[in-house]
Amino acid sequence: MQTVGVGLLGLGTVGSGVARLLLEHGDRIARRTGLRLELRRVVVRDVRKERGVVLPSRLLASDVSAVAQDPGVQVAVELWGGVGPARRAILELIDAGKDVVTANKALLAEHGPELFDRAHRAGRALAFEAAVAGGIPIISAISQGLAANQILSISGILNGTSNYILTAMAETGETYAAALRRAQELGYAESDPSLDVDGTDAAHKLAILAQLGFGCRVTTADIARQGIDRLDAADVRYAGELGYAIKLLATAKLCDGSVELRVAPTLVRHRSPLAEVRGAYNAVQVIGDAVGDTLFYGRGAGQMPTASAVVGDIIDTALGRAGITFRTLANWIEAQGTPRIQPSSEVHGRYYLRFLAEDRPGVLGQIARILGEHRISISSVIQHEAEEDHEGAPVPLVIMSHNAIEAATLGALCDIDRLGSVRPPSVCLRVEG
Repeated sequence: MQTVGVGLLGLGTVGSGVARLLLEHGDRIARRTGLRLELRRVVVRDVRKERGVVLPSRLLASDVSAVAQDPGVQVAVELWGGVGPARRAILELIDAGKDVVTANKALLAEHGPELFDRAHRAGRALAFEAAVAGGIPIISAISQGLAANQILSISGILNGTSNYILTAMAETGETYAAALRRAQELGYAESDPSLDVDGTDAAHKLAILAQLGFGCRVTTADIARQGIDRLDAADVRYAGELGYAIKLLATAKLCDGSVELRVAPTLVRHRSPLAEVRGAYNAVQVIGDAVGDTLFYGRGAGQMPTASAVVGDIIDTALGRAGITFRTLANWIEAQGTPRIQPSSEVHGRYYLRFLAEDRPGVLGQIARILGEHRISISSVIQHEAEEDHEGAPVPLVIMSHNAIEAATLGALCDIDRLGSVRPPSVCLRVEG
């Protein structure tokens, strides 16, 4: 039986889970794969700190060179997170002849081309299944299982924290602030949840999926991003009345040779697959020209789901299967002929618009006139009761548009918000399906 030495960088939540799988379930892995995965080195900042998994002290080290220079380590696993130190560590490991597994979505979103170029030239594998959607095998699905397809679209709920908050707001009527507090109490949200709720985390993951699916160079800066941190509970309620759920949707679509990219709170029709994803779960819907519509669902984060994906990458790398991943990413090295990123002036879609308007004759006409000037056609209009209990309080006016250009829609909202009869800022959310 082949023995494969593993070096681990980081022993936090996920690192401890990986160590547990290797140490406690090594026999099971060996029976199923024919590989004996031997944990040889673990690099931590403080070797004296007590941790969630008990390790022999001889395994612990405080410098990446302990892994890079160990001839018995064939596969190194980077679980530090962050960008700068992790990037330097992976480059050092590749140059030392190690295959590398990482779960670092931010690093790959920003420095993927450099890392894959270095791995390609060194003849090493760089595997990253755990970087997107935790335990859901979406990376291997797109790069291998759907390799015969032209991917047409990728739409996903890629952040469990945000999905938990949106589910709570829809099911209990809670405000965003109250739902966030409950998510923090239950451990679904960090004390500083900014990267989750402002869309950055989902954008990192979408950048990776878009490069896999469409062969385009993408960084987080290329992705239009809007979070849920300013979402009003009233919009969740009104969307529900219209037959929609609001999800923080990460979307990449191929449109006439260009790729549309966005992360934003989006209205998704009730009973559609993504609308039914509740709590802290993730899901990714992929449409290919041959396979049609596919859905991948599961826990997108957490210690053991993510550790499961990491160990799967270690096994694939040791068996020589992970190389297919970076061969499909040759576009990260050479961007010739890759699709361009579609600017907002060309993006089309339907929109949910909400205005707080004076309840008097002529106001709706003013709003409709401005929308018409921007060539935005109205699908439906709903006026709700005033949210403030006093005479003359503005009333919520909800308009669903037909297909329109995004730039024109945003321009119309700017003009409408200048009306004396409307209390800004108005709300604009994308509608899918």
